[in-house]
Amino acid sequence: MHNSAHSPDALYSSATYRGKHKIFIGMAPGVGKTYKMLEEAHLLKQDGVDVVIGMIETHGRRGTAEKVAGLEVVPRRVILQDASPLEEMDTDAIIARSPQLVLVDELAHTNIPGSAREKRYQDVEVILAAGIDVYSTVNIQHIESLNDTVARITGVVVRERIPDRLLEEADAVVVIDVTPETLQERLQEGKIYAPEKIQQSLENFFQRRNLIALRELALREVADTVEGEANTIIVGQACNIHERVLVCISTYLNSIQLLRRGGRIAGYMNAPLLAIFVASPDRFLTKEESLHVETCERLCQEFGGEFLRVNSPNVAQAIAQVASDRHATQIVIGESQQSGWKRLIKGSFTQRLMKLIHKQHIDLHIIATEK
Repeated sequence: MHNSAHSPDALYSSATYRGKHKIFIGMAPGVGKTYKMLEEAHLLKQDGVDVVIGMIETHGRRGTAEKVAGLEVVPRRVILQDASPLEEMDTDAIIARSPQLVLVDELAHTNIPGSAREKRYQDVEVILAAGIDVYSTVNIQHIESLNDTVARITGVVVRERIPDRLLEEADAVVVIDVTPETLQERLQEGKIYAPEKIQQSLENFFQRRNLIALRELALREVADTVEGEANTIIVGQACNIHERVLVCISTYLNSIQLLRRGGRIAGYMNAPLLAIFVASPDRFLTKEESLHVETCERLCQEFGGEFLRVNSPNVAQAIAQVASDRHATQIVIGESQQSGWKRLIKGSFTQRLMKLIHKQHIDLHIIATEK
């Protein structure tokens, strides 16, 4: 044992339980990966999970900064470089604190010279080996094997990269998917970068054609990873090896977009497609709404899917029940369109659904659509 003193990592890897790793992946900065990760962390904390922040980069985004409030933050380590103090995630302090779950932003980040490990993903591997679960975020352009493709699409060569095996070894990968239009809107509203960077970004990385291609790349990559997993699982084990995609339809017009998205995901994954519309027993649909639901049903059938109508006063509960009964592995929903006060009173629909399905190992795709 005497040589373990020379290798700090060896001290941590003696944990019998290896932590579970969930990666939130997006096609570009600003899609809402960190925000979604923090939202899930708050829900888990309410359920009594001991969760801490290891490293969060808010990039000055107000919504993200507000989501940090109420979660414990492990102080960063300060490293002096050329007499100026720089901050890094404190891996040792996280392991000493020993939470159940730690949140780590920007998996592809390169640590300051003089750190124990060169890359942040290596820190994450040490934390996982110590038996601590990790939620992390990364953008599609940082994945090693996609680097050339991203450079071809965007003209930008990304220097910070993570090995593909991180995605393959992860226990869950969630795509945070928004439309290129929504992302460009967020950029123009100053929600992603400082004002002086907006125009330059729109003309370069954030061009519409780039975003469309990157978005396809993100969905395809995750579909391929999942498909690969399904093929390596031994048949006969009591686990669900086949993907099933469930799209949640509402009376909002964006349901058509959701169905197309769900149809594409199902196509990539070679998976059955289900769509569900939950009707409230105490509310009659208008003629327009009825026609809209029928249009969705037709479109679903065109994609070779099955359309389910369910009567229930509790939409989230009904969806969770169908997801469980039909062994759904992917659920596609639209970004909440409730007004602010409704969300305050009832809590957001997304949060309620996440709470109901979080023990079922289902990936939730939240699609931002035009209001």
